[in-house]
Amino acid sequence: MEVVLHEEDAKDWVYKGEGAANLILGYTGSSPSMLGKVLRIKKILKDKGQPAPNCMVFSSYEELLWGKIPGLLESVKNDCLPQAYATNVMSQHLGASHVDGGVRVRVSKNFLELVEKNVLNSRPAWRVNASAIDAGADSALLISDHSLFSGNPIGSSCIAVEIKISKTSDYDPLDLFSGSKERIQMAIKSFFSTPQNNFRIFVNGSLVFGGMGGGADSIHRNETEKCLEDLSKATSLQLSDFIELLSEAIYKSGVLGKLLATQKLDDHDIEGAIHLYYNIISQPCLVCKSITDAELLRKYSTLHSLPLDKCEKIVRDFLISATAKDCSLMFSFRPRQSGTTDSEYDSVFLESLNQSYDYKAYFIDLDMKPLDKMAHYFKLDQKIVRFYIRNGEAENPCDSPEEGSPSDDTKIQLEHWA
Repeated sequence: MEVVLHEEDAKDWVYKGEGAANLILGYTGSSPSMLGKVLRIKKILKDKGQPAPNCMVFSSYEELLWGKIPGLLESVKNDCLPQAYATNVMSQHLGASHVDGGVRVRVSKNFLELVEKNVLNSRPAWRVNASAIDAGADSALLISDHSLFSGNPIGSSCIAVEIKISKTSDYDPLDLFSGSKERIQMAIKSFFSTPQNNFRIFVNGSLVFGGMGGGADSIHRNETEKCLEDLSKATSLQLSDFIELLSEAIYKSGVLGKLLATQKLDDHDIEGAIHLYYNIISQPCLVCKSITDAELLRKYSTLHSLPLDKCEKIVRDFLISATAKDCSLMFSFRPRQSGTTDSEYDSVFLESLNQSYDYKAYFIDLDMKPLDKMAHYFKLDQKIVRFYIRNGEAENPCDSPEEGSPSDDTKIQLEHWA
């Protein structure tokens, strides 16, 4: 039987967080089918002059670009593109065991309107001013709450960490991606100086450290100590233990290697891919139109002469890479009960406490990037290049915390494409 959420169900869903395109609700009721789940609800921008943050209707060019991937075009018609894209595209690159596509559930308009009212005071003010729940939607995505373990043993605490890997922070992203446990630990220590939305900690599903609603949120440094005390009380982990546990799991899982490989699908970067974008949409290249350098024009004419299927692959890989640059990674841990040998989860051993921990790693926020955002990416890239030339320093010139699009391997990991 198809699940439908009605007005009377709204009381069981509470605010858990949000991004540019979706609001996330956690379940507090008693239905066995909903326990341990989160609901991902679409949002709309209040500024009618701004484009919708999510792409749910394919243009004819997007049909051309993605049409060869089984089930993707059908998912657009059935309003379940996020699920299909995560399952049929991103899992092929990031690993099926680290991607959860979720399932679609029906929602009534009354449910959405009441939920919006209930969570209003929990949302950051800047998010409320910018966007609202799309009350016209007829479905939402039900996903496992990866800040929890299903069937967690009574009395066993679960600790989860969400890393928004591409957000600018005090850490050096090259440390996190280095494959060295020592450098990974350095990166994790640096996260604590500017947690914001790029580093959040949950205990038993509740946020205890980091910003609630996105890139503009942060906690003051004088609050950090209290958060860490609460973390220690709830999990018996000191900061040094926690850093060791997380770094061991990052190192052992190998998921960052998969992520970096996916990010590097962008082998032509936006300065090359933009020309192929114009090939796909069968329009004169506006970039070449403004170029006077004969050598550059010859270089780009080679790109414009590529066959259409090659152009499609390069642009498709670019957009997949953009998703990988904008996703989050969730690690969850729980103490492994003594004598357990048949756990479905991988484990790491924390030497300082003589304790093994089950862990799982999942990528979240794996949304498809609209094809027509290519021009935006190029303009943003040029803005960054001009800033670097003018200032000679690696700062983010973007006005919004949800902008940024570097074009080389180092900058790929420093900025955030919304």
